[in-house]
Amino acid sequence: MDSAVVLAIARSEGFGCEALSFDYGQRHRYELDSARRVADSLGARGHTLLPIDMRAIGGSALTDDIEVPKDRSDIGEVIPVTYVPARNTVFLSYALALAEVKGAWDIFIGVNALDYSGYPDCRPEYIEAFERMANMATKASVESDASLRIHSPLAQMRKVDIVRKGAELGVDFALTHSCYDPGAEGRSCGRCDACRLRLKGFDEAGMKDPLSYLA
Repeated sequence: MDSAVVLAIARSEGFGCEALSFDYGQRHRYELDSARRVADSLGARGHTLLPIDMRAIGGSALTDDIEVPKDRSDIGEVIPVTYVPARNTVFLSYALALAEVKGAWDIFIGVNALDYSGYPDCRPEYIEAFERMANMATKASVESDASLRIHSPLAQMRKVDIVRKGAELGVDFALTHSCYDPGAEGRSCGRCDACRLRLKGFDEAGMKDPLSYLA
């Protein structure tokens, strides 16, 4: 959901967008079909799907045989086992490479540091640090007076504000997928952190989530 809203924001600001998704061995693979549908619906110029085997590293309930926590009372207070080690660093590094090849100077990412699970690589200071590194690490930035920017427009937004912003920009939330542990047919569990935060956002916005839930 967050990535869909970020794509809509980038488009509304006049950017021509190349969507980037990762098949990294995640158990919630329905998000890949969802990403394709969202990219098409929001007019992305292209959609690159990159395979990365992060299951070979493991260490997360999203990539390993570890139970996804449900009904947590301490969301945002501790770093949960759904944290994927260095995932956003890996993702942003690939995005940086794609941007350099495409001649792009702007990368958008849907991280959030308010209503979130507590992942350290979603914090604004992390995004700022990566941006500084990116402008030292690429041929494009070294040889140009321009600076590459990492945009995280949702960083300081609550889920309710993200839902409202998406609705304002015409995001079809029925195309999105958020669940960490969906059922066999892709229905969201309704109990993992991602589902509970998403449902909280829709509830506070006074809107009905169009997805179907198991619980």
